[in-house]
Amino acid sequence: MINHPDPLASDAIVTLDALALSRAIHARELSCREVMQAYLAQIERCNPQVNALVSRVAPETLLAQADQRDRQLQRGQSMGWMHGMPQAIKDLAATAGLTTSLGSPLFAEHVPQEDAISVARVRASGAIVIGKSNVPEFGLGSHTYNQLFGTTGNAYDPSLSAGGSSGGAAVALALRMLPVADGSDMMGSLRNPAAFNNVFGMRPSLGRVPFGPTPELFVQQLATEGPMGRSVADVARLLATQAGYDARAPLSLKADPALLEASLQRDVRGLRLGWLGDYNAYLAMEPGVLSLCEQALADFSQLGCEVQGCQPEFSLAQLWDCWLVHRHWLVQGTLGALYDDPSKRRWLKPEARWEVEGAAKLGAADVYRASQSRSQWYRALLQLFERYDFLLLPSAQVFPFDARQAWPRQIDGQEMDTYHRWMEVVIGPTLAGLPCISVPVGFNPAGLPMGLQIIGPPQADHGVLQLAHAHEQLTQWVKRRPPGNLL
Repeated sequence: MINHPDPLASDAIVTLDALALSRAIHARELSCREVMQAYLAQIERCNPQVNALVSRVAPETLLAQADQRDRQLQRGQSMGWMHGMPQAIKDLAATAGLTTSLGSPLFAEHVPQEDAISVARVRASGAIVIGKSNVPEFGLGSHTYNQLFGTTGNAYDPSLSAGGSSGGAAVALALRMLPVADGSDMMGSLRNPAAFNNVFGMRPSLGRVPFGPTPELFVQQLATEGPMGRSVADVARLLATQAGYDARAPLSLKADPALLEASLQRDVRGLRLGWLGDYNAYLAMEPGVLSLCEQALADFSQLGCEVQGCQPEFSLAQLWDCWLVHRHWLVQGTLGALYDDPSKRRWLKPEARWEVEGAAKLGAADVYRASQSRSQWYRALLQLFERYDFLLLPSAQVFPFDARQAWPRQIDGQEMDTYHRWMEVVIGPTLAGLPCISVPVGFNPAGLPMGLQIIGPPQADHGVLQLAHAHEQLTQWVKRRPPGNLL
């Protein structure tokens, strides 16, 4: 075992950001075994309270893998920046040799033979997969609970929702059970849980991270995998690992992922930021959400940015209708066969059945009209980007809510007519395929966190990261307010 200064005791190891941890491992200040031992101890301390990590690999197996990584370093060999770092994969992504349940009893024994593309890239960078992070059933809904593993509690109050569908990942990250985390995002699944747990979550540009391998290659253009971290620099580094063209994903981008590793330092003075707010009172907001985000606008002004209110020239009701068609259609594509089998349908949660049944009412003309609406929305945002460099929008419409509740039935007296209407705020960047990161912006009087979306123009992932980094350097919310009750 490598001797290290006393400050790098077990508690100090898990508080290191991922890049700092990588440097300590490669400088031989920490052994991979020490790192694994520290994280396993943190998991044993915190995970029983929040249920964020599931399908965990046996500790003796993980320590043996850590020892192997140490022997590689002794020979002067490093697999990459994640060499020896623990990583839990979101339970929607395929992991060769490890259960991938999708949060469903129907897949409780499902062990893939092949890694998802992004998982393979993380492994190739030296990460040691320690298990999976919990998800809602099939990733549906922004509240992480399922019949197989149960509910994941919030890092700041385990009785409240962690968000989702990357809820397990966000909570494990916030509680220092992971140095960095992967996730995926269709309807805010990297952004909402980041906001609910005071960390960073980035939805990359459409095609930035190859999605798959999957049976269907050309239609599934809403969901994407992406990174989460306790610092923007960690997010950027993990995104660079996940990103890059793969022929198995024909719509993936060919830009060099190394561009994402360029300096995050940027003089942001003079950048024009458009504040979308609640879309002129179209969106229902829990009291305190909008005011907290509006307070954060002063942070950007302090950085020298010019912040102005703005609105897209587009009907937000039309955008929601467009979303419902796309969502029904694509969910039916993945779950339709399960629904058609009565013995399996009974295991699908009501929201999953509702999506499939909604698709049964659609025709080809409905789908095409929805695609036209999506295209019009994209053009409306392009018009805004002629005037603004970036757009700002709350990451959620509510603060973390009672985890026993399947979903918020109303917001500020307004009834929510679907299981996901309460997260309508996130659909705009998804439908436009734009890069978007949720940055922490503080806490309400009850001590619950909130985030703000920074939305960039097409394929401006690095620019989004730079503005988020500037905001982080000013505010430091992750370091100022860690979830102390559990840590």
